[in-house]
Amino acid sequence: MITRRKSTVCHVGNIAIGGSNPIRIQSMATVDTNDTEGCVAQAKRIIDAGGELVRFTTQGTREAENMKNISARLKADGYDTPLVADVHFTAHTADVAAQYCEKVRINPGNYVDPGRTFKHLEYTDEEYAAELGKIEAKLVPLLNICKEHHTAIRIGVNHGSLSDRIMSRYGDTPAGIVESCMEFLRICRREQFDDVVISIKASNTVVMVQTVRLLVKTMDREDMHYPLHLGVTEAGEGEDGRIKSAVGIGALLTEGIGDTIRVSLSEEPECEIPVARKLVNMIDECTRLREEAESKIHDGWITLRFADHMEWEDLQLKCAMIAGAALIDKKADKLCIIYGLTFSFVPQERLRQLEDAILQAARVKFTKTEYISCPGCGRTLYNLQDTIARIKAATSHLVGLKIGIMGCIVNGPGEMADADYGYVGAGRGKISLYKQKVCVEKNIPEEDAVDKLLELIEKDKAAE
Repeated sequence: MITRRKSTVCHVGNIAIGGSNPIRIQSMATVDTNDTEGCVAQAKRIIDAGGELVRFTTQGTREAENMKNISARLKADGYDTPLVADVHFTAHTADVAAQYCEKVRINPGNYVDPGRTFKHLEYTDEEYAAELGKIEAKLVPLLNICKEHHTAIRIGVNHGSLSDRIMSRYGDTPAGIVESCMEFLRICRREQFDDVVISIKASNTVVMVQTVRLLVKTMDREDMHYPLHLGVTEAGEGEDGRIKSAVGIGALLTEGIGDTIRVSLSEEPECEIPVARKLVNMIDECTRLREEAESKIHDGWITLRFADHMEWEDLQLKCAMIAGAALIDKKADKLCIIYGLTFSFVPQERLRQLEDAILQAARVKFTKTEYISCPGCGRTLYNLQDTIARIKAATSHLVGLKIGIMGCIVNGPGEMADADYGYVGAGRGKISLYKQKVCVEKNIPEEDAVDKLLELIEKDKAAE
C-alpha cells in the first residue's frame, strides 16, 4: 500500500480531513444558492451518490445568509453532511457564510486584491508589505469568526485567478501560485488557526501537478503540513473530462498526495462522485502498476498491459492514473495500451483513441480540439451543458484549437489564458467572447453567441 503524505487534521463539521482519515469525496451544487428547494434537492442527490461535502457558491451576503436555510432543511430531512460556502471578491461574504457553514472557501486571488487587469504593477518592498497587511486585516477577523463557530477554511488558489500583484512579482509560474497560497497560510499559523485545507487547481494538468508538488515542498520547508484538496478545474465533460481529471489527480494520488478530491465535470454534480470514488479505490493498484510501467519505459514508450476484462471507464481511469506522471514529467512521450490476450476486449481503434486522449490530457500531443469547460455553479449565467454540446458540434474538427467555455468571470480570462478563444458568461443571458485574455465582443445575447464565436474563429482562419 502507498504511504500517504503526513498531514495535520482539519475538522469540518462531523468529518475529519487529513491525517489517517479516508480521502474525502466532494462536489459542488450548480443551482442558484437563493433557490432553497433546488439546492436541497441537488445536495441530497450528491450526498446519496456518496458525496461527503457539498459546496455552494455564495456571491454575496444574500446567498451566504440562505445557507442557514439550506442547512436547516437538510438537517430536518436527516442529512448532516458538511456544507461549504464558496466565496469570491467580497471578503465580508465569507464572514457571514462562516456563521452558517461548516467550511468556507476563499480564493487568495480575489479575496483582497482587486480584479485582474493583467497589467504589470511595480511595488517597492515597503509597498508590497503594505499589501500583505491588507490581507491580514481582512483574514484575521474571518479566522476569529471561524474559531467562534468551529468553521473550517479552504484556501483555494486557482491558476486562472491569480492577482495582478502576484503575477507582477512572480509571473505566471508555479512559484507565484504557491506564494499566493503561502501568504494566507502564514497568517493562519500565526493566528493558531489549524482547521485549514488547501487546494491549488488549474485546467492544465502539468501546471496543477507541478504546483502541488512545489507547495508540498514549500510547506515542508516551513514546517506546515495542512491537508490537500485535489482537482483539475475546468476538466470538461464526458470521456475527456474523466481522463484529464485522472491524469492530474491520479498522478498525485499515486505519490501519496491528497486528502480530499473533486472531479470537476461539466455534467450534473452527482455524476462526479462515482468517478472520484473510483480514483480513490484504484490508488494502491495504480501505484503498483505505475512503478512497474515506469521501470520499463523504453525509447520514450510507456506500455500498459491488462489481461482482465473491466468496464471501459475503469480502463480509462486506470490508464490515465498510471501513465499520467510519466507523461507530465517527460519520462515518456508515447503510450501503448494492450488490453486482452489473444483477442482484444475492445476495437484497436478505440484503444488508440484512448492513448491519444491521455497524451493530450498530459499536454504531450494534441490530436483534437481542446475544450476547457467549467463544471458550472450557482454563478453560471447560461445553459452550460447545451452550449458545450453546440460548440463541440461546430468545432470538433479543429485539431489543436483550444476553446474555453466558462459560466462566469471568476476564472474567465485567467483560466483561458492557455486557450485560443473563450466563451464567458457576462450577465444573465449575456456572453462575452475572448481571444486569449482579450475581450473582443461584450454582452452578446446568448442566442447569438455561439454563432458569433464561430464567425470569429472562421474570420481568423481566413486571415491566416
